[in-house]
Amino acid sequence: MVRTQPGSVVIGGVTAYSATPEGPRWLPEQDVVVADGVITALGPGAGAGLDLPYTDGDGGHLLPGFVNTHTHLQQSVLRGAGEGLPLLEWLRCVGEFTVAATPEQTYTAALAGGLELLRSGVTTVVEHMWPNPSETVHDAALRALGEVGIRVVFGRGLADRSDPTRKWGMDPRLVQPLPEVFAHVADLDARLANSRITTALAVPNPRCLTPDGMAAVSEYAARYDKTISIHLLETSTDEDMCRLHAARSAVDYLDAGGLLGPRTLAVHCCALDAAGRETLAARGVSVSYNPLSNMRLGSGVAPIPAMLAAGVRVGLGVDGAASNDTQDMLLALRMGAYLQRAHHERADLLPFDDMLRLATRGAAPALGLPDGPTGVAVGDRADLTLVRFDRDFACLPVRDPGASLLTTGSPRIVDTVWVDGEAVIRDGHSARTDEADLVKRLNGMR
Repeated sequence: MVRTQPGSVVIGGVTAYSATPEGPRWLPEQDVVVADGVITALGPGAGAGLDLPYTDGDGGHLLPGFVNTHTHLQQSVLRGAGEGLPLLEWLRCVGEFTVAATPEQTYTAALAGGLELLRSGVTTVVEHMWPNPSETVHDAALRALGEVGIRVVFGRGLADRSDPTRKWGMDPRLVQPLPEVFAHVADLDARLANSRITTALAVPNPRCLTPDGMAAVSEYAARYDKTISIHLLETSTDEDMCRLHAARSAVDYLDAGGLLGPRTLAVHCCALDAAGRETLAARGVSVSYNPLSNMRLGSGVAPIPAMLAAGVRVGLGVDGAASNDTQDMLLALRMGAYLQRAHHERADLLPFDDMLRLATRGAAPALGLPDGPTGVAVGDRADLTLVRFDRDFACLPVRDPGASLLTTGSPRIVDTVWVDGEAVIRDGHSARTDEADLVKRLNGMR
């Protein structure tokens, strides 16, 4: 009789995308052994005779779970909102929902968004909450994310400069004194200890923090080893406003405020110039690349090849479902490559190996996550995704698994997703959430 052991499994006979001394490769007929949430062995026959639960991986392909470096899960019930509006007008449109959002709406949105992420192979998400003084709204999002079982870096929103126009500050209705925000983060840390959720500090953009605010955020983040997630240069607005009000570039404004460092995740960076790239690289800042949102809002094309050449770490994000408008990481993987190829007129840019690096390890230092070679490896957390191309005939025949994932992959082929060795998705559906009830909740919000 097989012994039940939480967080433990043998995934047998699978083709695994593995880290090898020669680089990442697809290795056929591998047994991947997971014990207590960690990969302990990998190789042909490695699971033979072990008294552990067994998943037949024959015909499947196993890869590390994706790390979605940026989203706003509250927007999962706002698909299509503000269609055709430029960024600042779109922000005002979406902002009204943020002000009026109830805990019940937030719970349903986070549940739907978190499940959608898992079903596209995401095992870790960086949630960037907008500033909101309501603790019950935050609790609702955290409850939903805990239920779906995904790993979360939960960015608690903050700002200390008010401006109803949002050009040089934040909607006053959402601004809260920073000491109150820090106290809330400390309370969340105590409540979330030993869970899959850690906290971060989420800054809307450089325009929302005063110099004193930047100093306070920088000091708190350094003291408690927190990620600072901040929208930066999504369009030229950050640059224009910082030069107008602070007489310096947006990057220099943040740098002078002490907000740039190895735990900083700069989101978007479409308008990042060469000087800015040099500064981010020198400070060890990571960037979150969100191609679908940037296309939808007409924000521009982030200079990803130039960032990588300058030594900037880059991760992949889907952004919120009011600007994407899905939480489909496989679509972001494809469009992230295609957008750069079209912009630079080069079909050889960002092949599968490079895009998977962005989608798994790209921003690891900023997020406090383990770094290392790309691929399934002994000693890593068992955050894994099993895909089966035969779940979707549009992927067949498979000549090269990586090329097929990049060019044809969709949530239809995601079979099983493990977080900490727990199967939270089985046969493409949640093992934890009542999906039929969720559909009723969502339809009731129309």
